[in-house]
Amino acid sequence: MRGVTQNLPYFFAGISVGGQYALIAIGYTMVYGILRLINFAHGDVFMASGLMMVYAASVLPMWIAMPLVAAATVVLGFLIEKAAYRPLRSAPRMSVMISAIGVSYLLQNVALYATGGLNQTYPAIPWVSDTISVFGVVTKRVTVITPVLTALLTAGLMLLIHRTKTGIAMRAVSKDFETAQLMGIKINSVISAAFVIGSFLAAVGSMLYFSNYNGIVPTSGAMPGLKAFVAAVFGGIGSIPGAVIGGFVIGICENIMKGLGWTVFSDAFTFALLIAVLTIKPTGLFGEKLAEKV
Repeated sequence: MRGVTQNLPYFFAGISVGGQYALIAIGYTMVYGILRLINFAHGDVFMASGLMMVYAASVLPMWIAMPLVAAATVVLGFLIEKAAYRPLRSAPRMSVMISAIGVSYLLQNVALYATGGLNQTYPAIPWVSDTISVFGVVTKRVTVITPVLTALLTAGLMLLIHRTKTGIAMRAVSKDFETAQLMGIKINSVISAAFVIGSFLAAVGSMLYFSNYNGIVPTSGAMPGLKAFVAAVFGGIGSIPGAVIGGFVIGICENIMKGLGWTVFSDAFTFALLIAVLTIKPTGLFGEKLAEKV
């Protein structure tokens, strides 16, 4: 019983971090579902959102800084799609992938220039960063908020995809890009919408993540972005519920490993778990089976 109690903080932390991975993973899975493109810059958009909050909160009240940073992150995602991906729509996939990697390094170097490479401290968000007690475990309120907010945002996103014209257009483009274009769907608008939604969720994930881990450097988006990508692949890239479940599974497993004293192996375990799942189910837990044409 004592061992269970000792590991409760790690379990709660795992749920919290898992929700944050899930919000980032949705951005990966939405873009891949439509473009069949891995947006390698997505983790750096997450990092840039955190840095924007550092600077915005230093001159503005938090209640103004938060929506302003979310809007700025959305604009950043939109501009990345328009400048780096849209001109390469008909280019070979390798060219688009190289462009994505280039955007990633660009964002990291802009952040390096802006910060001088120094660690920046993320501001405390009122109420969210407060300390509370849950089942006798002292933790930040963000730990409790994250899974609830993730579930609400995911439910809202699923309603958008299944009940709105934009969502139906996204599903159509995801199924057959060329046919959807011939049917009159505005491809560019649909793709921009996917980037906008993904960037907004990355902004929310950034606020939650850096409320727990409040140090930001230009490479702070690399590992969370990579783990969110792993979560998307684990759940079945292209599947939003799969990305969410993958994020929670990876977050919980990672923190339980830390609770057992195996912190040094926590990152390696994440990737080992992915390999094990893909060996059994190559398309991920909820990935669609691809029909082969003969």
